[in-house]
Amino acid sequence: MQLEIRPDPAEVGRARRWARSRLAGSGIAADEPLAETLVLLVSELVTNAVVHTGSPAVLSLSLPGTATEDATVRLEVADTSERAPVPRCVGGEATGGRGLALVDGLADRWGWSPEGAGKRIWCELDRCAGRAEPAAPCEATVLYDGFAYEAV
Repeated sequence: MQLEIRPDPAEVGRARRWARSRLAGSGIAADEPLAETLVLLVSELVTNAVVHTGSPAVLSLSLPGTATEDATVRLEVADTSERAPVPRCVGGEATGGRGLALVDGLADRWGWSPEGAGKRIWCELDRCAGRAEPAAPCEATVLYDGFAYEAV
């Protein structure tokens, strides 16, 4: 599934709506955390393409056809700019510059590759439904006055 993106900031909202509409037949519920993460990643990658390249782009989604326990969702944005994506370190007051850090923190994998006269940025999310187990209790050894205590 593909969506052509014009170099216009209004396209970011259109891309989010398009991604949500594609989830319906994929077996991923709109209120599932994976869906929200996917829409956020769409927003970040399309924003980067629109803001930093000023050129048209193509958004592609690869979604599972049915609800399966294990599935991978792949999102790609291809644009015609040869400029490599560069993660930035920004201060607390900055209003931008956190997009790739967000992608890095939310996606299971991400990367980019040159493609023709441009590039393709991609990320993947793994769906592991039914495998969530409660986190193990946090255990630590605390030293106090030279004695070790187990904290649970």
